[in-house]
Amino acid sequence: APSRGIIYDRNGIPLALNRTIYQIEMMPEKVDNVQQTLDALRSVVDLNDDDIAAFKKERARSHRFTSIPVKTNLTEVQVARFAVNQYRFPGVEVKGYKRRYYPYGSALTHVIGYVSKINDKDVERLDRENKLANYAATHDIGKLGIERYYEDILHGQTGYEEVEVNNRGRVIRQLKEVPPQAGHDIYLTLDLKLQQYIETLLAGSRAAVIVTDPRTGGVLSLVSMPSYDPNLFVDGISSKDYSGLLNDPNTPLVNRATQGVYPPASTVKPYVAVSALSAGVITRNTSLFDPGWWQLPGSEKRYRDWKKWGHGHLNITKSLEESADTFFYQVAYDMGIDRLSEWMGKFGYGHYTGIDLAEERSGNMPTREWKQKRFKKPWYQGDTIPVGIGQGYWTATPIQMSKALMILINDGVVKVPHLLMSTAENGKQVPWVQPHEPPVGDIHSGYWEIAKDGMYGVANRPNGTAHKYFASAPYKIAAKSGTAQVFGLKANETYNAHKIAERLRDHKLMTAFAPYNNPQVAVAIILENGGAGPAVGTIMRQILDHIMLGDNNTHLPAENPVVAAAEDQ
Repeated sequence: APSRGIIYDRNGIPLALNRTIYQIEMMPEKVDNVQQTLDALRSVVDLNDDDIAAFKKERARSHRFTSIPVKTNLTEVQVARFAVNQYRFPGVEVKGYKRRYYPYGSALTHVIGYVSKINDKDVERLDRENKLANYAATHDIGKLGIERYYEDILHGQTGYEEVEVNNRGRVIRQLKEVPPQAGHDIYLTLDLKLQQYIETLLAGSRAAVIVTDPRTGGVLSLVSMPSYDPNLFVDGISSKDYSGLLNDPNTPLVNRATQGVYPPASTVKPYVAVSALSAGVITRNTSLFDPGWWQLPGSEKRYRDWKKWGHGHLNITKSLEESADTFFYQVAYDMGIDRLSEWMGKFGYGHYTGIDLAEERSGNMPTREWKQKRFKKPWYQGDTIPVGIGQGYWTATPIQMSKALMILINDGVVKVPHLLMSTAENGKQVPWVQPHEPPVGDIHSGYWEIAKDGMYGVANRPNGTAHKYFASAPYKIAAKSGTAQVFGLKANETYNAHKIAERLRDHKLMTAFAPYNNPQVAVAIILENGGAGPAVGTIMRQILDHIMLGDNNTHLPAENPVVAAAEDQ
């Protein structure tokens, strides 16, 4: 079998390796008494009842004259003991195999994925794609993540020989031998140290963080918590371990970064602003007065602002800085769902991002047609209003939030988020090529600057909702936070995180980029139900400091959770 390509991070640290493992195999047809042999092997290689049961199960479904594993993953001592005793066991031998190994365990599972034994479904698919012959000598195949997405590059070519046989089926001579070709090594855009650092920040939370380089679209870190050890799957996971993962209420098997869908909340306000300016629905001088609510014309229905007494006189910049809902209710009303949905689709919402992982969901950017199909009901004007603040029927994945943020940073130029940096072919690095996508809106409109300036204000101006986290940084940050309700409040209720069951607490979201004038890093975070540790702003600052300053000496003010709830809108 060909040797599988190694997966490295951007600094050349191996993230997926091949280790030689040894196993004892038996060909039952060559053994006089199988049960006696198994019993005799107990003392030689520490064979136990589970090993014997697995052997019998495998034997029952194997063809005659095939070697069946008796015990896998032998220690050096067990190999040595068997070698000394091998004369006692005709038909039994030790064989070495390459096995995939993930040295960093759970830190990279949702990115790297894992390989596992080829099953019937894999065989059907390989047959359909005319690839089955290339897997003749292979045990494993990529099942998830990068291992699955780049299977064809990593796997290599199986060797074979052509021989001439006589009429009795005996080989007379060899005509041709083609040796196996190893798979290609690949280098990812990921930074292992950053990945591990972020994982420690999120300990105990259900959360996702994506860090990208907006200049290239390269993903520097993609963390989904909780995670699990991919090495469990390589040799076939026990049904007990698997059902444990499957039934875990914290769903570690889900890649929250690409498969988790959440209301994107106020993180979308800068994109809504650019869209409304581009569509001519507002100008840079549009203003309104906010008493704390917005009323749907011709209706009694009031939509509340998160700030009970309102923000007073608002223009677009102040509305972004203070995350004023009323301004964006009005914008959504004036744009209408058709234009709003079309523009947000350009920012990537409701679509796959193109990231090189098969495990991705597209979220939902609602339209009239969607509601009719889903609920058999028409779209009402009142449905449009919450969409203006990233709520209502709108759901998105963190990777979509990342892509939209990069579009904003790049003034409408689209960068597809990706994990592959390069492939090693014939001693050369072949770099990944960014696909060309048409830009969003007019890249020279100046509207991008208005939205980015609003995010700058969020992080730096005294009225900005997140300035306490970012204003003190020795470099300039732009940010936008968001709060996604998990359950609805009645018209006169106020939100109190302490009194609400943990699973019903608001999700906390944040996007940010730095340095402001020459962005090198963009970050998107979701903390489900607010997370288990510090506030989202604290985590964001720690990640940015870690990247920008190379250390983590950040001392942030202790938080009052109730105040934090109001500020993180």
